[in-house]
Amino acid sequence: MSLLREIQSGLLKEPPDLGTILLKLRLLAAHLGSEDLEDWVRYEAEGYPREVEVPDYRVVGVSYTANFFGPYGTAINNAPIAPYFIEKFAGKDWTTFKVRESISSVQAMTNKEDGLGFNANNLALMLRGNVYPDYECTSVRASISVFSVQEVVSSVRSRILELTIALEKRLPDAVKVTLQSDIQKEPEQAEAVRQIFNQTIMGNVTHVTASGSAVVALNFVQGDASAMKAQLTERGLPSEAAKEITDII
Repeated sequence: MSLLREIQSGLLKEPPDLGTILLKLRLLAAHLGSEDLEDWVRYEAEGYPREVEVPDYRVVGVSYTANFFGPYGTAINNAPIAPYFIEKFAGKDWTTFKVRESISSVQAMTNKEDGLGFNANNLALMLRGNVYPDYECTSVRASISVFSVQEVVSSVRSRILELTIALEKRLPDAVKVTLQSDIQKEPEQAEAVRQIFNQTIMGNVTHVTASGSAVVALNFVQGDASAMKAQLTERGLPSEAAKEITDII
């Protein structure tokens, strides 16, 4: 059976062993000459380092509850804190969490039916007197819904499936790759794999290619004009021309 078919077969099992599936996908990516796909697979299999930005599907929401102590011994326990207060007094970064763990670890997290909780007492000083007047915030607890974690697993699973389907349609030779047999690598093939990767895995990444006497390939998040202009400038375009092209796009 080809590597691509083994990957598809593994994805249809319940539950899928995404760790093993990613190892096979990494090998397939190497055979197809796609470094972008190899990097993504490595991060998903081993986890995302701090210096690497996680994809959008790995950013999940965080909810908070807190305990408050007031005058005359009164108390408010396990009070939900609206995201508005968290963003106002601590910043928007506190209302989301970047899931950097390997996909195998993320799958293990989905077995916790009550979700994931962690200490957030650093927020206590910021919320003191700002949520309930005259009440001191004594402790804060953050939590992530187990459904959010399940969505991360589901997103990785569906992206891999979409990738294999697209590879089969646009590069039929990809089905021929096995542990024993390879296919000849061509520049056009690597470019096609890169485009398929951007469309099926990254989703919101815009790809621009100009062919002819010059070849320019850009990858940038949709709406990030500064990134596009910077890449055009790095490839030798004058700043004014880079800005004009960016404005047009």
